[in-house]
Amino acid sequence: MKSKATYLIAAAVLAAALVSPAAGSGHGRLGLAGRATLLAGAPRHLAEASWWGGTYFISDGEQVAIYISTSYPEPGSLAQHWVEFFAGLPHGKEISALKVYVAPIGEVGDLCASVEALGCYGGQTLVMAGDSTDGIAPASIAAHEYGHHVAANRSNPPWRALDWGTKRWASKVGVCSRVQSGTAYPGDEGLNYSLNPGEAFAESYRVLVETNGTAEGYDWPIADPSFRPTPESLAAVREDVLQPWAGPTTTTIRGKFLRGKHIWSTQVATPFDGDFRARVTAPGSGADDVKILSGDGGTLLATGSWNGSGGKSAEYRVCGARSVKVRVIRAAAAARFTLQVQLP
Repeated sequence: MKSKATYLIAAAVLAAALVSPAAGSGHGRLGLAGRATLLAGAPRHLAEASWWGGTYFISDGEQVAIYISTSYPEPGSLAQHWVEFFAGLPHGKEISALKVYVAPIGEVGDLCASVEALGCYGGQTLVMAGDSTDGIAPASIAAHEYGHHVAANRSNPPWRALDWGTKRWASKVGVCSRVQSGTAYPGDEGLNYSLNPGEAFAESYRVLVETNGTAEGYDWPIADPSFRPTPESLAAVREDVLQPWAGPTTTTIRGKFLRGKHIWSTQVATPFDGDFRARVTAPGSGADDVKILSGDGGTLLATGSWNGSGGKSAEYRVCGARSVKVRVIRAAAAARFTLQVQLP
């Protein structure tokens, strides 16, 4: 791997690079120590320390910025080690937005605003201890914090992926249902840290890295056992990393009522949690109605209301249900109608 720049960073230069956290960044996260550190942006005091390193190109055409505390005797070789480590992690384009700072544990506590922190993340910036501490390898800290970086650069509307986890993983492990039942607390870095799905996602990413997705022979020290990963949930993590969820999809159905019938129904698979919408229009008055029901058709979930463009729309927040039924009720003279279904 060829270094794009290798240099001792002056405080003024570093300060200019950390003026504003990038969009999609958010609260910081503690590493594997199990103690909370919240960072509104990039970790503090970085510009006051002395660093060696720069931005390195990696084999897939992306790049990663690695900075090593000059407290280490050979920061150059250590930088190369961490370039290779992060390049080898499952990653997407988000890796090029990352800045990694590796320092002795005594410096990490000050940078992460917690004397007990082994690492933290915020503002697209990852700080980590470069030495094993309390039996925790620095590679584990790095993988956990990189999991937060993945989430910070993924979309999971109507929720924030940094707090809830990424779309496929959060749907697979039932974060929405757990929030409703009071067994998950997104964004809670305090008393409910172990039940914070944002931390469970970062830990699941670490397990993905350390077991290559097998979910065999791993430790689970900080997240609640109810979040323990399985091969299936780790596969969801991997897919969210390598093929990020791109947003809602809309399908248009051209429907027709059979002679003498006034109700038309279709089953719709809902693989992910989020907001589901159904909109019906008909020629002329556009007065056909639409309803959303449970997958078995036994529970009415949402009824249609007039929308601004003519026709009626119904909305429902999918939370654990893996299918719903959409029903169109004929009220217009025309037998034909158009149904638009938007899936999360």
